[in-house]
Amino acid sequence: MARKTQRMPQGLVKGGKGQRLWKDLTAYIEFTDVELRILENACYTEDRIAKERRAIGDHLTVKGSQGQIVAHPLLVNLRQDEAHFAALMKQIDIPDEQEGMDAGESRSSTMRSVAQSRWGEGVRGGLMARLLKRVSVVPDRSGELEEIKAWYRESLASEPAPQWHTAPVCIGPTWKRDKDGWLLPKITLGWDFLAWSGYWLRDSKAGAPWKWTPEQARFWLWYYALDETGHPLHDNAVLQRLKGWGKDPMAAGGAVTSCFAPLTFDHWDPTSGDPVGRDEPNAWVQVCAVSQEQTKNTMKLLPGLIPAETRRYYGIQLGKLNMYAMGDSRQIEAVTSSPLALEGGRPTFLVRNETQNWNGSNSGLDMDGVLSGNTAKREDSVSVKMLDICNAYRDGEDSVAQRVREAWEGTQGDPDSDDLGKRPKYMDFGLLYDSIEAAPDTPMSEETIPRVIEDIRGDSVWLSTKRIVKEIINPKNPVSESRRKWYNQCMAPEDAYVTAQEWDANERPDLMLEHGERITLFLDCSLNDDATGLVACRVGDGFVKPLGMWQRPAGKRGDGWRVPRESVDDAIRKAMNDYRVVGFWGDPSHVLDDETGLRYWDSLFDAWHRDYGRRLKVWAQPQGRDKHAVMFDMVRMDVQKRFVTAVDQAYSDITAGDFPHDGDARLRQHMLNARRQPTRAGMSIAKEGRESRRKIDLAICAIGARMIRREYLNTRKQGGGQVW
Repeated sequence: MARKTQRMPQGLVKGGKGQRLWKDLTAYIEFTDVELRILENACYTEDRIAKERRAIGDHLTVKGSQGQIVAHPLLVNLRQDEAHFAALMKQIDIPDEQEGMDAGESRSSTMRSVAQSRWGEGVRGGLMARLLKRVSVVPDRSGELEEIKAWYRESLASEPAPQWHTAPVCIGPTWKRDKDGWLLPKITLGWDFLAWSGYWLRDSKAGAPWKWTPEQARFWLWYYALDETGHPLHDNAVLQRLKGWGKDPMAAGGAVTSCFAPLTFDHWDPTSGDPVGRDEPNAWVQVCAVSQEQTKNTMKLLPGLIPAETRRYYGIQLGKLNMYAMGDSRQIEAVTSSPLALEGGRPTFLVRNETQNWNGSNSGLDMDGVLSGNTAKREDSVSVKMLDICNAYRDGEDSVAQRVREAWEGTQGDPDSDDLGKRPKYMDFGLLYDSIEAAPDTPMSEETIPRVIEDIRGDSVWLSTKRIVKEIINPKNPVSESRRKWYNQCMAPEDAYVTAQEWDANERPDLMLEHGERITLFLDCSLNDDATGLVACRVGDGFVKPLGMWQRPAGKRGDGWRVPRESVDDAIRKAMNDYRVVGFWGDPSHVLDDETGLRYWDSLFDAWHRDYGRRLKVWAQPQGRDKHAVMFDMVRMDVQKRFVTAVDQAYSDITAGDFPHDGDARLRQHMLNARRQPTRAGMSIAKEGRESRRKIDLAICAIGARMIRREYLNTRKQGGGQVW
């Protein structure tokens, strides 16, 4: 049988030591693909060593910047490269002279002379020992890999349907069944994933080959599913599970397997018609999180997961935050939230850990954008996958997990429905979302908790229901957090004003304000910290629409910034010209102008009062000494009480589905940021903390605009200037 051509890599110095090393070894030995890549790296290193030796010559010392004698700076590089070369050569599997050769004695003497004359005493001990003592036969593992695939097929086919105690919400295909059993993809490279990990990885605790649970195996089969043309059905996936389910071992096993297993579609098997994959020659896996501690949760599992045999075969070198293999051509690295440092990377597999904690305050949102862009720019011939592993998110925190979930939910629906509200908001972008969570109305009592946990934990039977029950009933733990962690429900904080579900149920994307319609306006003012917002409310149906928001820019651009009063004034006057404004109120805030020391907004409020007071049907302060058409000063107790009533009424309208809006993202975020806040006047709304970056100004404006509309509609007689 003809030997496979072992082509010399490009870029080696012509006639240099790297080329000679390649020729000397490949002339007598047929290496595996893995060993060839290690040998290639060794040849490049040998060329670099030769250049460094020539540059150093006899000058082991040089003069320093102050004229002192110092060691030649290239000596450090030389020592490192020599150590690297020796480590690479130890990884190369050199065949035994007694197997796979016809002229044993001639080859032995040839290789001995090559080693002694070319690579010297430093290599003789390691290289010659391997030349004369190791075997060349590469074992055929296909039979064992097929046995592992058959075991998984049989296990999944014979697994009975789950006996649910409750009625959990199953999102994604992992828990879907039909009359014949589990729904599995018809075309997938996931069987190769399961086989490779079962052969090469090890469960260090059990002292046995690595074995995925049936639930995990079904997920991997769907994750690597292909369409009829061989393209992946899903490039990105989200695995949302309860706390303690085993998401980190799932990510660690997936990261290692994606480095070496044949998971990129190559061709169709001419006999079986099954897809045949290939490995990625430059696989680059990134384990990402917003803190180094989170990446350690995954990376610290690698030493116990990768046995010595696998490390030797693939030349794996493990560090605390990285793994290199096959002559450094493949790697796994832990990265944290530094978007600028990540820009431009070309990973082949991304694990994004705990995305429910990725938000704007820790650069998680920026990191999400950079990583998504890095994966999108790879060529079609390279398989690029991204996996988010997370717990349920906290509603209203605007985390990456929440954004991804809401984007996926926007792709769900009936595209042929006559009801626009039931059609998908977005096109399907190929996201595999998989979650098993308790239904929203699932009770949380000492009797029901164990049954719910047994359902939601899936195959992670190692979770103790007794311990979880004690954790949940502990009064120090908020119910919303217990539902999020253990029921896997995406929950709003206990003091949230509205939930995403409540707010989104009022969305009417077809609504818009028409020129000349009757509206009310509410303005909430600030100077340079909170946002300044302006929201309109249509009198006819209560539809609310932001007309403007002014907020300090991020970073250095925000230094010294103040709300531009001229721009706010222009927006008010434009609204007055475009619509029939029956009421316009605003909270001026009592901030002072740094230059004049006067109240920043009062002059504008007085100008609006003079210019528009006669045409406004309802005034902010219709009576008394402080009578004013526009100024709704919330410092006053009587004004606070009016607003508290409006807050309560607005919530009732929202839950009744009678608070129409068009889905404006800014207004939505401010509504979800709002927290219930007890005050002397009653239950109002506020930010989660005084220094919080999560603004609520548009929420105040929307409630205020609805408040003016209600007062206008409840007035028995409308007249200019005040209410009778």
